[in-house]
Amino acid sequence: MISRWTVVVDRGNLAETEVLHDELPSGSDLSDCEVLLRVSRVGLTANNVTYGVIGDVLGYWNFFPAGGSGQGVVPVWGFADVVDSTVDALPTGTRVYGYLPMASHFVARARLTSSGFVDTADHRAELPAVYNSYLVTSSDPAYDANSEDLQVLYRPLFLTSFLLADQLVDNDFHGARTVVISSASSKTAFGTAQCLRGQGVRLVGLTSPRNVEFTKGLGLYDTVLPYDAAVDVEPSVYLDFSGSADVRSALHSRLGAELKKDVSIGLTHKTPSQDSRSEFFFAPDQLRKRTADWGSDGLAQRFGEAWRGFTAQAAGWVAVVQHHGPDELVEVWQAVLAGKANPDTADVISF
Repeated sequence: MISRWTVVVDRGNLAETEVLHDELPSGSDLSDCEVLLRVSRVGLTANNVTYGVIGDVLGYWNFFPAGGSGQGVVPVWGFADVVDSTVDALPTGTRVYGYLPMASHFVARARLTSSGFVDTADHRAELPAVYNSYLVTSSDPAYDANSEDLQVLYRPLFLTSFLLADQLVDNDFHGARTVVISSASSKTAFGTAQCLRGQGVRLVGLTSPRNVEFTKGLGLYDTVLPYDAAVDVEPSVYLDFSGSADVRSALHSRLGAELKKDVSIGLTHKTPSQDSRSEFFFAPDQLRKRTADWGSDGLAQRFGEAWRGFTAQAAGWVAVVQHHGPDELVEVWQAVLAGKANPDTADVISF
C-alpha cells in the first residue's frame, strides 16, 4: 500500500499537531474530471498562521477538510505535480501553482480555464474563487523555474499587499497622508509598503525592537519605530498586520480623531481582533472589484508589473532556508506560530 501523509492541527490549539497517514488513491479511484496532485514545494509564513486563527470566521478550514473532530488542515501556497489524471489536458507531469494542503497529495476536481483549472469539488463550491484557481506553470507568464522559492513565499502575500495598497489609493487614503503599518518586518507588510512608495503618503513602520534595524534596512519606510515609541499626531491610516490589542489601543488613544481608518489584515499575535474600531480587509473583495473595473487581463497586467518590481528587490532582503518532509514542516509551523521566525530568513519546505 502506498500511503500519503497529512499534517493536522487542533483548531482550538494550533500548537497541537499530528501527522496522519492513509492510503493514497490510485488512478482507478479517480472520478471523471479528477486529478491526483503530489505537493512538491511550499512556503510557510505568518500568513498561514492567519489562516488558522481566523479559519472558522472566513472558512479557511473548509478547503481541505480533516477527518478528525476538532482538527483542521492549514492551507499553504506552492507547487504541485499531477501524478494521475482523468483529464487529457492535465497529463501526468503537469506542474501547477496554487492553494495546497499541508499534505503530500490531494485530489482536485478540475474545470479547465485558459490558465489552468478551477477545483470544483463540492466542499469548495461556496469558497472564494481566488483560492480555488490553479495555474499551470507552462501557461503562467509570471512563472520562472529559477525563482520558485520567491513565488511560494511572496506571490500570495504580495497579491494581498497589492490589493490592500490599491484599495487605499482607490479611497484616497480616507483623507490621511500617513500610513502606519504594524509588524512592519513581515512580508505582507513590507510588500504593501513597497506598493505604496511614491503614492504621496508617509510610511511609518512599527516593529519589535529586535527587528528595527532589519526593517530600516529594507529602505521602504520613511520612519521605523519600536512598538513603544510615540507616533506623530497627524491624519493617519493604521494597517494592522499584528493583531495586537495593546498597539491598537495605544494608537487610538494617541491619534484620536486623526486616525481616519483602522484596517486589520494579519494576525501574527494569534488572537483574532474583535475590536469594532477596526475594519477587516478581505483581499478577494478587492480582487472582485478590480476584476470588474479592469477586466481579468487588465488586472493581470497591473499585478504583473508590480510583482516584477517587487521581485527585483526581494531576493536581496531575505535569505531562503530550505526544509524537507513533514517533520520539518511541523518544526517550521511551530516556530512561525510561536513568533520565533527571523524576519531576514524565509522558510521553504520541499517534499
